Amino acid sequence: MTAVVSAEALVRRDRLIVVVSAAVLFVLAWLTLMGHQDGHLASPHVQPPGLSAFALTVSMWMVMMVAMMLPPVLPWMLFFAGANRQHGSSSGSVVVFASGYFVVWLVYSVAAGSLQLTLQQMAVFQEADLRVGGVAGGVVLVGAGLFQLTPFKGACLKHCRTPLSFFLSQWRDGPLGAFRMGFRHGLYCAGCCWALMAVSFALGVMNLLWMATLTLMICIEKLVPGGDRMSRLFGVVLLAWGLWLAGGRALV
Repeated sequence: MTAVVSAEALVRRDRLIVVVSAAVLFVLAWLTLMGHQDGHLASPHVQPPGLSAFALTVSMWMVMMVAMMLPPVLPWMLFFAGANRQHGSSSGSVVVFASGYFVVWLVYSVAAGSLQLTLQQMAVFQEADLRVGGVAGGVVLVGAGLFQLTPFKGACLKHCRTPLSFFLSQWRDGPLGAFRMGFRHGLYCAGCCWALMAVSFALGVMNLLWMATLTLMICIEKLVPGGDRMSRLFGVVLLAWGLWLAGGRALV
């Protein structure tokens, strides 16, 4: 009985640590983005081209990924924390599991940051919050809307909404197994949300209002009952909005 109580106490402790750590990272990420938007931090769009500008741009995309993707991933980390103790592993495996996500997010940040710098050098952005306008913005929204309606999006979203089935089929013991599971689901996570994240190029890479809206959309489609249907509705809305913009109207 004591062993059972002790195991339950360890699970509660691990989950509390996960929640607190995630909350701290989430708050720090949004505070960093707000400081960046207000001009208190060095801004990538005023930096001369070079390695420092690339590193700063990628780091800001990484902060954006943490701010936007951490909330829908938190239930997975809590689920893993409980299952991890049942398999007799230490709490350190939770950190290793989370690092799998961060590696995937970093790869996406490198790709998005490279695209941002390329667009900046081409003088494509029309506003201080780094967004493409008019027809180009409409094309981005149309592309994201169409992706929301694809079977690939549906398959990735199905994985993201069913942690139990994922862990039952993909569980691997040990630190390497924890990293592989985090990395593998991180790929599903990125595959599910990359297009919504890319919408930032049309709405403003540093527009916090739209960033918060996209975060809410991601949470709804991944966590809320019926989120798969809402995902398709989001796709229809983005598609219609994009077609309207591509018709030559200005982005409001």
